[in-house]
Amino acid sequence: MTLNQKQIKTIYGAILFLCFMPFISPSLALGLGIVLSLMGLKHDNIAKYTSFSLQASIVLMGFGMNLTQVISASKTGFIDTAISVVFVMCVGLLITRLLKIESKIGLLISAGTAICGGSAIAAVAPVLHAKNYQVSFSLVVIFILNAIALLIFPILGHYFNMSQETFGTWAAIAIHDTSSVVGAGATYGVKALEVATTVKLIRALWIIPLSLVIAFTQKDKANGKIKIPWFIGLFVASILTAYLFPSNAVSYEHLNWLGKRGMVIALFLIGSNISFSEAKQAGFKSFVLGVLLWFLIAIGSFLALTSNF
Repeated sequence: MTLNQKQIKTIYGAILFLCFMPFISPSLALGLGIVLSLMGLKHDNIAKYTSFSLQASIVLMGFGMNLTQVISASKTGFIDTAISVVFVMCVGLLITRLLKIESKIGLLISAGTAICGGSAIAAVAPVLHAKNYQVSFSLVVIFILNAIALLIFPILGHYFNMSQETFGTWAAIAIHDTSSVVGAGATYGVKALEVATTVKLIRALWIIPLSLVIAFTQKDKANGKIKIPWFIGLFVASILTAYLFPSNAVSYEHLNWLGKRGMVIALFLIGSNISFSEAKQAGFKSFVLGVLLWFLIAIGSFLALTSNF
């Protein structure tokens, strides 16, 4: 049965409304969008809002960053996080070149693995001018590995008799998305949750320098000028606003919630506008990249944290 645009818009409207419900996760929203695209149900005018919704969501999520907590914990977690982020990005770009993977997909998967999963990909994608299929494929890789990590990390932690603090740090470094880090930490223990959340906040702040570095490498070919993404400046401003004016904490919570729901909407839009003829270009090698990077950071950080040296 063929649907007209009015019927398609009704379906999109219903799903966009559901995206504000807590039971619609980012991965589910992306999946719903991909299903609509597979069925050929594409909205004529909605694709143009994808980039803006991504950028605006990143800005609003900045209000949820606890800079006070990050600063107080930076002495213990910053060095581990910095080493892991730089290591993963460098190795990811090297593997991307060796396997001849599309550079943008390689960079997106590397950023998602190195920093904070889908949020990092969402922040980097507009700066890279990445296509929908490149973003969608990168997100699918990250979400699959993220789900596996959420299930097996607490089991491994208990098997190796890891302390609460060590497991919390390991989870924050080696699990992609913040929500799954929180889930794994909560499963392991109260102290693990506290440490994991704090270290993950430090990790998430790397979105800022990484986006700026990418912006400097993406010069405008016409005039050679460097375009600094506007939303990164506003992201920093939202973090500082929440830090400098803590009395408005309740309002910041609402804005952060809106940002998270906006991210869910953005991922739905990305999935619904994917081009499968282009997506075939991503290939199996891109998934291999994601798995290799995940193994490297999970095993490497585990050995570093549990070593006696």
